[in-house]
Amino acid sequence: MSRLLRSLLFVPGNNPRFLEKAKALSADIICFDLEDSVPLEEKKSARNLIKGALEKRSDYQAEIYVRTNSPVSGLVGSDLAAIVQKGIDGIVIPKVNNVGELKKIERTLAGLEKKRKLKPIELMASIESAEGVVNAYQIASSSKRISALVFGVFDLLNDLGVEYTKEAEGARYARAKIPIDAKAAGKYALDAIWQDLNDETGLGQDCIAAKNLGYAGKTIIHPNQVQTVHRIFHPTNSEIEWAKKVISAYESAKQKKKGATKVEDKMIDEVHYKRARALLASAGSA
Repeated sequence: MSRLLRSLLFVPGNNPRFLEKAKALSADIICFDLEDSVPLEEKKSARNLIKGALEKRSDYQAEIYVRTNSPVSGLVGSDLAAIVQKGIDGIVIPKVNNVGELKKIERTLAGLEKKRKLKPIELMASIESAEGVVNAYQIASSSKRISALVFGVFDLLNDLGVEYTKEAEGARYARAKIPIDAKAAGKYALDAIWQDLNDETGLGQDCIAAKNLGYAGKTIIHPNQVQTVHRIFHPTNSEIEWAKKVISAYESAKQKKKGATKVEDKMIDEVHYKRARALLASAGSA
């Protein structure tokens, strides 16, 4: 299992300018957000904007995900109905507490995929509560769709009744447990965001701590954080080998006039090819 997941950048789904700027960003995953960054009264508008962005999928360099609202919000059904379409690479489900919540979402997703003649869409489950931390391994291993667990520190601390500090002492156990549970299930783990956009040194130290815990990469909230995150989560030997396989397979497929092919049982297309080339370029510069 090897894949470039150094950075997942959240982009507010209700901001047309940000959606446009995201086309040129070098994060490994661009995640259009329907949850925390979008006020309730703007959810419908954000869904329409994201739907339009997905229709222009080829304009984006990165993989494209969408973060829905949480299972308990009552909004996931409307989110999925709007965003499940050609052009989406994956979906982040926030605040997952247990397997039951995911299974319900998966049934809805499968129905939409069948109706719209789409291949199964990948999921990432964000762990942001005490219940979610306890159930992290079961969540990660509950479905082949799930590629990664995401650690959400702020809502977890709120659930615990603990004040946030940059050291996040109250979340130390959870932060260490999540990548172990993910690895045991054969999945990746992505670390929580670094909130202080003016503290690049702190971001770097936080990335090093996350990498030493076994995280494959980090969720981020600003394009200026991409360079630091990529420098620290530099490509591993297995990621380099993955990139070589993608490039070889895709170029072979193109010669046969095919726009997509498979690598390690995953469908790849031009976007993955571009990311693989960027990975090798990153490895060379490192």
